[in-house]
Amino acid sequence: GMSNRLVSVPHLSVLQTHRSEKWRGFPKDVLPLPVAEMDFPVAEPIRAVLAEMVATSDLGYLGAIPELGLGFKKFAKERWNWDLDETQVRAATDVGVAVVEILRVFTSPDDLILINSPVYHNFYNWINETKLTKVDVPLERTGDENGNPWEINWDGIEKAYASGLKVHILCSPHNPLGRVYSKEELLRIVALAKRYDVLVISDEIHAPLTFKDKVFVPMLSLGSDAEAVSVTVTAASKGWNIAGLKCAIIVSQNEAINARLATMPIAVHYRASLLGGFATAVAFAEGGVWLDSVLENLDHNRHMIKELLSSQLPSVRYHIPDNGYLAWLDLEALNLGEDPSVTLLEKGRVAFNAGHTYGKQCSQYVRLNFATSPTIVTEAVHRIARAI
Repeated sequence: GMSNRLVSVPHLSVLQTHRSEKWRGFPKDVLPLPVAEMDFPVAEPIRAVLAEMVATSDLGYLGAIPELGLGFKKFAKERWNWDLDETQVRAATDVGVAVVEILRVFTSPDDLILINSPVYHNFYNWINETKLTKVDVPLERTGDENGNPWEINWDGIEKAYASGLKVHILCSPHNPLGRVYSKEELLRIVALAKRYDVLVISDEIHAPLTFKDKVFVPMLSLGSDAEAVSVTVTAASKGWNIAGLKCAIIVSQNEAINARLATMPIAVHYRASLLGGFATAVAFAEGGVWLDSVLENLDHNRHMIKELLSSQLPSVRYHIPDNGYLAWLDLEALNLGEDPSVTLLEKGRVAFNAGHTYGKQCSQYVRLNFATSPTIVTEAVHRIARAI
């Protein structure tokens, strides 16, 4: 309908003029689909606040910004029926900086931290930066292939928790699997965290992009036990495509955890950007209509990929994600060599993320960003077919 036309993707030639990493990372003849950045025009309320701030030369340091907590509170209530204390919403530069700074106050070098691979590649970088010891309990592709087949290894998780674990960093919803954790799963994690005294850091950056047929559950909406064991990091950067504005939020809902977070360096707040802070507040408070029309586009694309693959590359395994705009493709049957992404770049002139960066066991996977036009998504699949 009308809403879809509000956010149609510009022509490829226009996108190629963009200065971001997505469009500068590869030669012009390569179709770039790795970086998690959308090709939709930014929401009008966000553009309006940015234009106004530039027009009035309002480009100083980020100071007091109650709008940030209030905007997130409004969005959380509307989307997830979560009532939160907005005074426990803090600014940070981006989700990566937020996680690293939280780890610095809750851990010491060599402490154990749990991840569940395949997972967002920067989790590994943050663990290295804070000199923690990684424990990995991989998600396993053992479930129903008609749904999201990735299952949690609960025995492995409990063993890790019992081994003296300090932190479990959760990607919720999950990138690259497009998996939304159920309320029951999250409560099970909370119970383990409480029993073994583990801090759960829930990275919920992809949460706004959850499709209508799934329910996203914020970790901190699950009651006092969850509030006592978890910190949430999130941002408007994925949902509204404003990563370049540099602002994320750290959310707690517990006195002791809030007091601990208060010991982070004062610079954590000041390193976020003024434009990012106010754009983020507006995104959460007024960006709902735009977000819904983007989700309609993404919903169309996630199903279209299934159809394209079925007709052109039936041996490629792909589950339709429950969330977000990242397709996780198992290309093993195509025999594209040690790293299929390299072959596809060389022979197909199409760029994806290499599966091995998310987990060594996933070297035959690639991650495809479908937050673009149906035309570009179709061309991407054609290029895979041409490369084999």
